[in-house]
Formats: sequence, structure tokens, C-alpha cells
Amino acid sequence: MLKAAPATMTPAASTPAVPSAGAGAPAAAADAAQQPATPVAAPSLVISAPAAAPGFKFQEGKKYSLSGIVDAYYNYDADSPTNGNTQLRNFDLRANAVSLTEAKVVLAYDPAPFGIRADIGLGSALETMHPANPSGGGLKYVEQMFVTLKPAKWKGFQADFGQFVTSAGAEVIESGDNWAYSRSLLFAYAIPYYHFGIRTSMPVTSTITAGVQLVQGWNNIFDNNSGKTLGFTAVQTKKYYTFSGNYYVGPENDNTTKGYRNLIDTTLLLTPNAKFNAYINYDYGQNRNVNATNTATTTLSNWQGIAVAGHVQLTSKITATGRFEYFVDPQGFATGTAQHLNEFTVTADYLVHTGVLVRSEFRQDHSDQQFFQRSHNPVNSNFQPTLEIALIAFFGPKT
Repeated sequence: MLKAAPATMTPAASTPAVPSAGAGAPAAAADAAQQPATPVAAPSLVISAPAAAPGFKFQEGKKYSLSGIVDAYYNYDADSPTNGNTQLRNFDLRANAVSLTEAKVVLAYDPAPFGIRADIGLGSALETMHPANPSGGGLKYVEQMFVTLKPAKWKGFQADFGQFVTSAGAEVIESGDNWAYSRSLLFAYAIPYYHFGIRTSMPVTSTITAGVQLVQGWNNIFDNNSGKTLGFTAVQTKKYYTFSGNYYVGPENDNTTKGYRNLIDTTLLLTPNAKFNAYINYDYGQNRNVNATNTATTTLSNWQGIAVAGHVQLTSKITATGRFEYFVDPQGFATGTAQHLNEFTVTADYLVHTGVLVRSEFRQDHSDQQFFQRSHNPVNSNFQPTLEIALIAFFGPKT
């Protein structure tokens, strides 16, 4: 499977096999700084998402910042799954319980020309990113940590070295920087969460930024083989839209460089005005599998999907979002079951106070297979209705 995450499916299938922390189109504008090759963000949560890691000066010429987030939720799953986890979720996976998604602090020092950023925390988001602690030691508490080089005279060139979230996807790890609370199927199953290595970006024209990445692979700090993965990113930003494209390629099978994984990720973010935004996100991935002895490639697994979302600001304190997506996993490589999936989500936000957001959400998932566990008859179902309410709190100095 793709992402390694806590079991949220049937015993034979665990959650996202490989995948994501996307760099998202609708994410807050500040994410462009931590993901230089990702799209310039739209005013997605204009009433609720403060600038991530805003800066304040401790001494002249030195710009540091400290900010953070606490994110908790209650998830009502009408199926009451027997394993206690809502299926097809990665961060908000615990059913019928109050849970902590993430409590995180962000420490940053603006590059001049060297900088640093560290996102450190705990909660189900970090547990999903680092299942069974494969990274070793305290690294399981790290969402990202990297050093930045940005020479003043290099015309906007930037290079980051360390662990950083992926450039793929229309959503990010932080709930408050997304339009919906639950992450999309594409975020959970189509793309990686993070990489370890080096990434670069540089303005090519006044509207286009491009970059190259050389990383260990998908969701690993210590490589699972001797090969490396290449990433290519490009973003075009116009007045009423932003288009981003990402391509990752490299050997991702364990203990062998045989068999390559390819991912194509595209997002079109529409920003006609400050009151309404929308996006279309399409992903296609494939993995050339190997046989039991890792000596030759055999079958080819693939997965693909499309997500469409719209976000509207109703009042100065209330926003609403609708999202629909369709995901195809014909060999069961991503989800553990060969199936076609779709989901529809409706989300409403209420800004209680500056930095404090209450979010409610209804979501219904559907599979063409009897995929969803139930604790009552029938024991399996094609549908999974859920209702969530979340409290998201931000802190940080104002710029």
C-alpha cells in the first residue's frame, strides 16, 4: 500500500499506504514559505487562519518567530466500526471519541541568507506520519525541520535541506489551513506526507516559479533502498487562478531499486473574489511492483482520483465549504481493497474569537465494495456517514 498509517480499514487493510501532507492550493498563504514550489495560497480561511509562524524582532536585523496550534475533535461514526477507527481517514480517524489531532509549536528564523524552521508536536497527525516510529527516537514528534538558504542577490532562489512536507496536493497537515476538517481521499491515499532531502525553487518569470527536489523517497527519513526520488514542481500564479503541477519519480519498493513509482499531481485554484474560491485537484500514481526475490519487476499498480471543492465566506465570522471527490484503486494498492470510492463533505466554520475556530462537518463515503465495518447488522456496508465537530486554536505574535 501507499501510506503507512494507523489501521482504519478492515484488518487486512490499513489506512493510507503511502501518503500526504500535501502542499495545498487552498492552504493559508503562509504555507508558500514552507513549501516554496507550491501554489501561492488563496484566501481560503480569510476569517480564521492567521499567518503561520508570523515574525517578530528580538534584535535588529534578526527575525525570529514562535507560533502554534492546538486541534481537537469529536467524530461520530454511525457505523460504530469494530476496531474503533473511522475508515478512509488518516488524522481524524478515531470513531465516537474526543481526540487530539495535533498540538504543535513552530519555531522559525527567517533566512538572511540562512534560516531554519522546526514544526514539533504530538497527536494523531504525527502518529499517522510516523507509524510505529520508523524514523527513530524523537523524530516521531517532528512534522518538518529544515535549514534554508536564500541569498539576497540570487533573484529569489531558495533551497531547503532536511525534512519538509510534500509539494503535492490541495491540502496541508494543519486543519485550520484547509477548507474542510477531514482530509480528502487524495490527500490520504494518493500522495506522500513528507520527504527528507533537498528542495529548491526559483522564479522563472513574474508569474511562474519552478523547483527541483532530491529526496530519500516517500515518508521516510532513512531510505528504504539505495535509490533516490526526484521531484519537479511548477506554479503559475495569476490574478484569478493559480495552477500547480508536481511530478515525483523514483524507486520506492523496499530493499531494492527495481520498480519505480511515479506521481503526477495537479491543482487548479480559482480565486474570482475574496468571498468565493474553488479548486480542482487531480492525481495519478503508479508503482511497478517486484517479485518475492526483488529481482524483477512484475505487476503495475495504479491509482487516480479527482477532487472538486468550493469555499464561500457567508459573514465576517462564518464560512461554508462543499467537497466532492472520486478515487479509483483498481489493484487495492492504496487502500488495501480493489475498489472505486467517492465522498461528499459539507463543512461550516465559526470564528469564535481571533485565533479560535469551531468547525462542524458532515461527510459520507461510498465504496462499490462492502468495505466499511459496522458493529451492528449488516456487519459490512457500502456507506459510511460521519459527523464531526472540532476546536482549532492558534497562537502567535502579530506581524
